[in-house]
Amino acid sequence: MPGPGPHLMYAMGSGLALTTLTNGRFSPHHTLIYTINSFFGPDIGSFTEWLASLVGGFGFDFGSELADAIHHPFYYVIILGLPLSILYSWLSTFFLLNRLLDSFPPVPLSKLQCILLVSAGSFSHFFLDHLFEENGHSGTYTWILSTGWWEGRAPINPDAVVVIGILCTALIGGFIYINRVKPPKSGNKQSSIESLKLIIIVATLYCFWCASQIYLIDPRKPAVGEEADLGVLVFLATYLFFPHFLCILSMHTRGYDGLQLPK
Repeated sequence: MPGPGPHLMYAMGSGLALTTLTNGRFSPHHTLIYTINSFFGPDIGSFTEWLASLVGGFGFDFGSELADAIHHPFYYVIILGLPLSILYSWLSTFFLLNRLLDSFPPVPLSKLQCILLVSAGSFSHFFLDHLFEENGHSGTYTWILSTGWWEGRAPINPDAVVVIGILCTALIGGFIYINRVKPPKSGNKQSSIESLKLIIIVATLYCFWCASQIYLIDPRKPAVGEEADLGVLVFLATYLFFPHFLCILSMHTRGYDGLQLPK
């Protein structure tokens, strides 16, 4: 599975992009906590297992069970989310007051912001792990591929051509309509929200169509030729878009003055 470098660079690169796009509302504090949890977070169990192996006996058994429990996108947050959010919030204030890490505006992270970043880091960690661990035979990756068609050449399904054609046309046409030229008073923010709603609706219908062809029809039919679209969409929604959505939720609000730092 990926080591420290890929996890750290992927998360830090995403954090820096958000910092640039949000004019600092996703601060270096956000990026640091997100990056640490993207790498060391779920893998802290493996480090604990190694320490326990030095003790042996019961300590090793306990460390092994703890590693298995923590190395999970949900259980890591459930088990360690609250204590880590308290720790990170205190460290954010400490770094800011002692001018160790900059933030603009000078606002320390709240516990809620920290737990959102812990969660985002956990899911981002498994974005890389599921793709590149166990020689490509992880449970998640195997499931993604199973939603495709591997029984020889996929037969042509006229229903699929019609349904997928309608959904893709609706996505492109709807996007053009929502973002058409409007009067100057109309804001771009509303268009972005409407476009996001359109993507979610089309993606939901797309996944429902694929799932119906794979799991509800006997014998199953190729949902989109031989493509594994259901698995790919679910994977991207869970491990790529969802953690970045959590990062966006954790951003500082506009117009907050922040702390009065000592001179």
